[in-house]
Amino acid sequence: MSTPPRSRKTTMSDVAALAGVSRTLVSFVLSGKPGASDDTRDRVLAAARELDYRPDNAARLLARGRSRTLGVVIDVRQPFQADLVTHIYPVAEAAGYEVLLSASAPGRDETKAIEALLSHRCEGVILLGPSSSPEYVAHLEERAVVVMIGRALPATDFDIVRSADDHGVRQAVDHLVGLGHVDIHHVDGGTDSGATERRAAFRAAMDERGLPAVVWPGAHTEEAGSAAGTRMVAERRVPTAVIAGNDLCAVGLMDAFHRAGIAVPEDVSVVGYDDSELAHLSRIDLTTVRQDAEGLAATAVRFAIARLEDESLAPAELVVEPSLVVRGSTGPVRTVARRTVRRT
Repeated sequence: MSTPPRSRKTTMSDVAALAGVSRTLVSFVLSGKPGASDDTRDRVLAAARELDYRPDNAARLLARGRSRTLGVVIDVRQPFQADLVTHIYPVAEAAGYEVLLSASAPGRDETKAIEALLSHRCEGVILLGPSSSPEYVAHLEERAVVVMIGRALPATDFDIVRSADDHGVRQAVDHLVGLGHVDIHHVDGGTDSGATERRAAFRAAMDERGLPAVVWPGAHTEEAGSAAGTRMVAERRVPTAVIAGNDLCAVGLMDAFHRAGIAVPEDVSVVGYDDSELAHLSRIDLTTVRQDAEGLAATAVRFAIARLEDESLAPAELVVEPSLVVRGSTGPVRTVARRTVRRT
């Protein structure tokens, strides 16, 4: 499912038309070159202000020589982002573009990773599940073509490719309810990318069924999942099923339950989100919501290249449908008696 492109970005040709001059003369004025009278310069600048025109980085690169390099910011702690990178390379290289990676990690924030890419003349930047503020990303768009994977934001000047997280979470709830579960909790992703949408979708899906929507604070990390599971056990509030914010969080939950003598899925079913390579491991065998890593990555690269090669293109948003993959971490709800015995 896709949403229509947002309104077309203002171009230098639009400024030229409003000011009644040539596009070349507009370029001279905006770059500070001589060749225009004071009256013409004032008219061009006034038109640029009226149209809220911002110079396009791609056009500047074409003027001085293209780098044909796409920068990708990856969080080294997230397996799903590694899956995305795997699919970014072949699409970019087939189009004649190089890919340069820069990692965010503990002690190295996303902004530093992005600035490193720009210092190496990356003309397009693909952000995987970014945490930067909308204001910073809007400023970044003035310096490079930006494509964001996995995060929904209000109307912007950059491209967005994301999964329909609300549909994915609803599939998970439907699956668990179909197995007889009514005591279903959610460990959310805190401020991580996609967490807000998944949390809201869980609450809405539970409310529609007249079921209590219990949400535990967390993050998209194994440590957060383990902490939430340990707290559930300590407070004797272990439900019959848990939907985790992502696969890493689900693995942490499963580990905490295992250490407490609580069996998955016999005592509690666990669902993840992403379908990263981690979920496929036989000893984890995780039921999870599959994001189309290949489709998301390929679309992001094509969006970036399209706008680099045609500055008149408007930014667009593509929403990709996720799908539930059922494995061994979920099963029919068990009786309270059996679950109580196993915990003691």
